[in-house]
Order: sequence, then structure tokens, then C-alpha cells
Amino acid sequence: MKKHLNTLFVTTQGAYLAKEGETVAVRIEREVRLRIPVHTLDSIVCFGNIGCSPFLMGFCAERDVTISFLTENGRFLARVKGPVSGNVLLRREQYRRADDPGFSAAVAGACVTGKVANCRTVLQRALRDHGEKLVDPSAVQEGADRLTAALRRLQGPLDLDEVRGVEGDAAHVYFSVFDHLIIRNKEDFFLHGRNRRPPLDRVNCLLSFLYTLLMHDVRSALECVGLDPAVGYLHRDRPGRSGLALDMMEEFRPVADRLAVSMVNLGQMKAKGFTISEGGGVRMDDDTRKTLLTTYQKRKQDVLLHPFLEEKMPLGLFFHTRALLFARFLRGDLDGYPPVIWR
Repeated sequence: MKKHLNTLFVTTQGAYLAKEGETVAVRIEREVRLRIPVHTLDSIVCFGNIGCSPFLMGFCAERDVTISFLTENGRFLARVKGPVSGNVLLRREQYRRADDPGFSAAVAGACVTGKVANCRTVLQRALRDHGEKLVDPSAVQEGADRLTAALRRLQGPLDLDEVRGVEGDAAHVYFSVFDHLIIRNKEDFFLHGRNRRPPLDRVNCLLSFLYTLLMHDVRSALECVGLDPAVGYLHRDRPGRSGLALDMMEEFRPVADRLAVSMVNLGQMKAKGFTISEGGGVRMDDDTRKTLLTTYQKRKQDVLLHPFLEEKMPLGLFFHTRALLFARFLRGDLDGYPPVIWR
């Protein structure tokens, strides 16, 4: 089992990362503010204007520590990684199966089933934990019931376009009631439909940023087991898009959704931590971003029971086991792919 290591998030603008012996040194205004042994790191994520020495890049590549560069808002720019690992036969099988419409539809159905089931769980938990505080609990219950109907549709034989249709309808239902889950600071935090690039409200800004973090973790897990993150089944090939990573992260999106709602309802997110541009785009400031990153890291350390493996492990390891199970499925060691469905 892969050891769950830390991700170093660097958000201070103008910071410079360098190699010092066996450590990663973070310099701010030429002063070392932090030193971290490389063997404790799984990856490094740099937001905005962050410099990095070539020697550190090479050192991290040798130690299998991925360095990713993103804009301040979380848009992916580039990544530095060592030689591709994994069995070439596994990737060849991945590519062959992606050309099979029936197989692609089956994988897509499993991914969407996990996503819809976990979205339903988000709504059901809100009803159970905060039912008396919700503005319109009947709307949330109706949304959960409609997601149950979507799950029944996914049990039948569907082609890829039909699976996508169910996913689209379910996402519309889910986000149409998502705003009801926010029970605090409603004047500042609300969601009237999903939007991105740029996000047009604070909740969409939170969700987009958390989804970027999920994407980073899932893509790293896929590469670690030797799969190609670009070749997906639900999300078909498109230049610059990590199709398989998008497929694999679908069932984890509700984890990010619950985290965003929880942080708003607990008062951890403040309206003043976001700025709105003249064009209507919303972005978070550095302190808010750090709070979100810290909370996300802590959430990944929560120990949960894996529903398929029946083994307790940190949430951060679920991404890796997700990739391992899919690789076993491609090799024929599993009869079907079991999505992670939260209870």
C-alpha cells in the first residue's frame, strides 16, 4: 500500500523553492521560511508567481515528487514529473478498451453511479443533520428522490450518450437544490446554478478551487499506478484534457461539495476573503486560499472504511486505491469496476 504523504502547497507570491541537501527550502525575500525533507512529500503545488530552481525540479523528479504550477485562481498551467512509470501493457489495454463503445459505456456508468449516489448522500445527510434549519427541506428531499430515480436508470443497459444524459440531468437536479444546504451567511454565500471560468459567486469559487485540488490528487494517483490520465471513457479524448482523471474524480466531487458547505456553515469562510472583478468574476484572497488548503489537507487525513476493500485508510489514499482497482479491472482481475459509494 502506498504511504499517504503530504502535499506542500505554496501560495505566498514571490516565494522561491530550492534544493538544500535532502530538503525542499522555501525562500521568501531571500530568507528561508520553511524546510521540508523530500521523503515526507508526495507532491508540491505552486499557486501564482512561485519560482523553482532547476536543481530542485530534477531532484523531485528523481524522488517521484510531482511539482504542479497553477494560477492564483487554481487553473492548471504545467507540471514537472520524472519518467513515466508502469507496465506498458497496462496502458495498451487502457487504449484498446477506450475504443470499445460497450466497455466505455460500462466504465462511464460506474463513474456516474458513484457520483449520483454520493450526491444523494450529501442531500440525505443535510436532511438528517440540519433538516430543521433548512429553508425548504421538501425541495431537498425531492432532489434526493430524483437522484434515486437516476440511479435506477443507470442500472439498465445504456450506451455512452444515454449515460451522459443521466449524468447531466442528475447534476442539474443536485445543483438546483444545493443552495438550500447553505444555512449561514446566505446574503454572501449562495449558489444559483453551477458556473466557472470565471466563477460568478463565492460558492462556485470554492467548488472550482476544490475540484482543482481533487484533479491534482486523482491525476497523480493514476500516473503512480502507470495509467494514462488523458485517455478516459466518460470524458473522451480532447487535447489538453485529462479525461481519465475527470472520470475517476466524479465520485469524489461530493466530498469537495460537503467540505465547501461545511466551511461556509461553520463560519470559516468570510465574505471579505473574496474579491469581485468588474466583469463579475470572483476570486479568493491569499489567506482564504490558505485556510481552504489547510482544511482540505486535514480532511484527507480522516480515516474511513473503504466500502469495497473493507479496510480503514486515510481519505487521501482513496484516490490511489481508486486507480489500483481500475488497473486491476483493466487487467481482468476484477469482473467489474466498483465505484466508491459513501454510506
